[in-house]
Formats: sequence, C-alpha cells, structure tokens
Amino acid sequence: MDFPDHEAVRQLRMASGLHQVSRRSFLIASAFALATSADLLATRRLQAERSDPRILVLEDEAARQRFPLSSWVLFPGYKTSWEEGLWILNSLRPALTRRGQLAVAGYSNRGLDLAQLARVLQRHVEEQGLERLYFYGHSFGGMVAVEMAARLRAKGIGVELILMDSTPYSRFDVLDRTMFEGVVLSYEAGYQVPSVLRGGYELGERIVNKHERSWRTVIEQSMEQLSPLAVSSALIQSESAYIYHFEGRGFASQLGRTKLAWMGNPADKTVNYNTARRSWLVNFKEHFLTNELVTAGALPAHASPQWNPAVYQPLIETLEDTHFPLPSIGGLRRPV
Repeated sequence: MDFPDHEAVRQLRMASGLHQVSRRSFLIASAFALATSADLLATRRLQAERSDPRILVLEDEAARQRFPLSSWVLFPGYKTSWEEGLWILNSLRPALTRRGQLAVAGYSNRGLDLAQLARVLQRHVEEQGLERLYFYGHSFGGMVAVEMAARLRAKGIGVELILMDSTPYSRFDVLDRTMFEGVVLSYEAGYQVPSVLRGGYELGERIVNKHERSWRTVIEQSMEQLSPLAVSSALIQSESAYIYHFEGRGFASQLGRTKLAWMGNPADKTVNYNTARRSWLVNFKEHFLTNELVTAGALPAHASPQWNPAVYQPLIETLEDTHFPLPSIGGLRRPV
C-alpha cells in the first residue's frame, strides 16, 4: 500500500484548516451582520415611535390635589431613556411631591432639539394651567434645564428653581473626553454608531469601573442599551455634541429670578466634581442658592438617584424646606 509523502499530508491538512476557518469566519460575520441589521431596524422603529419629544406625566393624585398649579419637570441625563427618566422621577417621588406634581421630558429619538422641546413644554404648561415650575437636571440634563428655563422665560413663563445633579458646566468637566470627543466627531461627520456596538463598549467601561457597581447593576445597565426601549444612537450622539458645544455663561442673563442649586459627589468618576461645582457658581453667582449638597455614599457616585433614593431624598427635602417653605395659616403649612 502506498502512503502519501509528508508534503502531501501537510497540504491536505492546510486545505482542511482553511476550510474550517473560512466557515467559522463566515458564520461569525453573518451573525454580526444580522445583529447590526436588527439593531438598525430597531433604531428606525424607535425613531418612528418616538420621533417627537413628549412631556411624560407621572400620575400622583395626591400631588395633583395639593399642588394643582405647581410641577417638577425632570430633564434626563446622557443616554437616559423615557422609561429610566420615569424611574428616576418615581424614586424621588416622596421628596418632589412635597412641592408639586411630577413630569419628565422625553427627548426625540431623531436627536436633541430644544426649540421643539420648548414648544412641547410650553403647551404642557398652558394646558395644565401651571403657574409654578421646578426643574430637576439629571447629569447633562442640568444643561438642558438651564437653556429650557431661558427659552420659557422668553415666552413669559418663569421657573422657580433648577436643581442640578452632578451637571458638568462644559465639556472640560467630562473626565473621559477621549471617547466623548470621538462620539461627537463621528456624529458631526454624519456617521451613526449602531447600538449593539455602543452597548459592547459601555459594558467594558462598566467592568473597568466595577468598584462603583454591583455585577447585577453592570448587567442591567448594559442590557438597557440593547433593549428595544433603548435611546437611539442619533439621540446619544446629538446629546454628546450638545455637551461638547455648551456654553452656559450666555444664559446667565436670561434666567430672571430663577434660582439654582447644584449637588454632586466628590467621588464622581464621570464629571469633575470640583471644576463643575465651581464653574456653575462663578458664572451664575446671582442665581445660586447653594452648591453644598453632597450625595456622599451614593453608588454609582455620578447622578444616581434611582439607585440611591435614601441619599437624595433628604437633600431635596432640606432644600425645599430651607428655600421654598410652604406658606402657613394659623401655624399650619398648606400648599399653594
């Protein structure tokens, strides 16, 4: 019986190996293509369903009865979905409903458009007959809240308070600027990042910063980015561009009698606590009530009321009682 020489055997094995690699690569590439296509389809569907901004009301009959003319409005932070905005609002409900009803701004999945959002909010205020507004700015939502207060005042609608939660004053307060600037550049170049890729990057970022989260939190937050309810990449990239180009000083003269308060955590790994806190105070000094509210013990340290309501609620209640006490009759406090 004749046996093939060693060279023939080597070539046969190489051909077999190439066949296997080729097949494996094809399957991997096909799976990736399907995932990307599915992600883009889901993004398009979400953009269609949430193409316009909305003011989402968190129903609370007791608050409506006590404060028919007053409302808090939450402006969600970076990458925060409509559902998570309602979750944040609900976690703060016991403190916030001591002064008003509850609502959250739902941004458009087509991108951040504050002119359109201002029109939607103005219509909500007029339809609900609201006369007193309090804004809660969650992370970058504090920037949005400041501009929205300026826009509403130009329409004759005043805002009593803007409470900012770990809000950066400018892009220079964002600690991870390398990634951040890359997102902005891709957006301004017209490139939309698929959510599945964004979710993978953010999973890695959360694992690197594991000391701020439990494994359960890491998984839950990462899965949110792959959920059908996740914020679109178009919105996230437009939010990045908004933060990148934001210049707060221009709004200081447009706020009228609106008061500001800033709270944060020195352990914050997302926003520079010291520079953000100081910059807001220096540039809005005439409007400031306090920047001494510290969310010590909160994990994650950056803007996390939904995870740490017991830390946040007492701070808000102290602010309300100190600077916005309810009028009283015969020694009894009553709502207005």
